[in-house]
Amino acid sequence: MKIIVCLKQVPNTNEVKIDPKTGTLIREGVPSIINPDDKNALEEALKLKEKMGGTVTVISMGPPQADFALREALAMGADEAILLSDRAFAGADTWATSLTLAKAIKKIGDFDLIFCGRQAIDGDTAQVGPEIAEHLDIPQVTYVRKILSLDAGKVVVERALEDGYEVIEAKLPVLLTAVKELNVPRYPSVSGIVDAFNIKQVQVWGIDSLGIEPEKVGLKGSPTQVKRTFSPPQKGSGKMLSGTVKEAVQTLVQELHDKHVL
Repeated sequence: MKIIVCLKQVPNTNEVKIDPKTGTLIREGVPSIINPDDKNALEEALKLKEKMGGTVTVISMGPPQADFALREALAMGADEAILLSDRAFAGADTWATSLTLAKAIKKIGDFDLIFCGRQAIDGDTAQVGPEIAEHLDIPQVTYVRKILSLDAGKVVVERALEDGYEVIEAKLPVLLTAVKELNVPRYPSVSGIVDAFNIKQVQVWGIDSLGIEPEKVGLKGSPTQVKRTFSPPQKGSGKMLSGTVKEAVQTLVQELHDKHVL
């Protein structure tokens, strides 16, 4: 069983703020983490490896500091790590990102499963995983919350819906995107951390390693252009109504009447 996991290093969005003058993210001093849904994807890959044997390769596209996220994945139990890092990749939208990742996956070679997180917390598009599958011309199942079986060249999964779930069967190779209900990610072991930072290596591939045209990656290859980023205006402070329920209702009705809502 050969499994590939695509993960992304993202800023902890609980700490992110936007510069009101430039409209860009303030990243200074903001800690970076592995995208949460991607950790669920990695955990499921590791569980399948432990159950069925094989290897888990993690791959990420990002700046050099994404090396730390990949080493965390190695510490959790991944066998190999590949970082796609090149100035030519900068400014990529989901289309250019998925194309670059797909090219790297083709270079890796034969695989049975690709896992991605449902979506990244810094973009929330949920587009990269499905687009990778389209570039590779393989089946995909999104929002996977449980793997029911995996054998005889096919996988059966439960796919989460807003009001329930559906059971889907797909032939291998297939791309699955994971939701947090799929599992609880493990913590890296002490020995795993030592090996990840002292023994194992993170391969770095640039544009020359992938044999892809420069105009198809990064900002040049991105049909999506972000024109403006801004924080929504803060809402005004609320007003607490006191007294009995009847008195509070009467006060509320009067307030709404005064504001010409009623």
